[in-house]
Amino acid sequence: MNIGEVSKKAGLPSKMIRYYEDIGLITPQRDANGYRSFRDNDMYKLAFLGRSRALGFTIEDCRNLLALWDDNDRASADVRVIAKQHLAPIESKIADLQAIRDTLSHLVRECAGDGRPDCPIIEKLEDFSIK
Repeated sequence: MNIGEVSKKAGLPSKMIRYYEDIGLITPQRDANGYRSFRDNDMYKLAFLGRSRALGFTIEDCRNLLALWDDNDRASADVRVIAKQHLAPIESKIADLQAIRDTLSHLVRECAGDGRPDCPIIEKLEDFSIK
C-alpha cells in the first residue's frame, strides 16, 4: 500500500504517518523508486497508534504499548501499568472540571440575570481571596 491508501485505512493523515516514521514508531519498506510501501502490519500499527493517541497516550507511552503489542510473551500487567499511570491525571482533570462546573453552575443560579448591576458572578471573579 502507498501512503494514501494506508492513510485512509488507518484513519490518519499522511503527515502524521510520516511523523511516526521519522520518530521510529513504524518502518515501512521502500520500493525500488524510494516510495514507502506499507504492509498490513504497518496499517495495524498505525491504527493502533491512532486509537492510542485518541485516548491521550503520550508518544512514549505509545512506543511502549506498541512494543508490548509486538511482544507475544508480554505480561498484561505491563500494559495495565501504562494505562493506569495515564488514567490518574485524567481522573484528576475530571475532578477539577467537575468542581469548575459546580462553581459556575452555582454562580449562574445565583445571578438574577436582570437589569440590575449587582451580580454574584462578577463579585466572585473579583474576589482576590479565591484561588
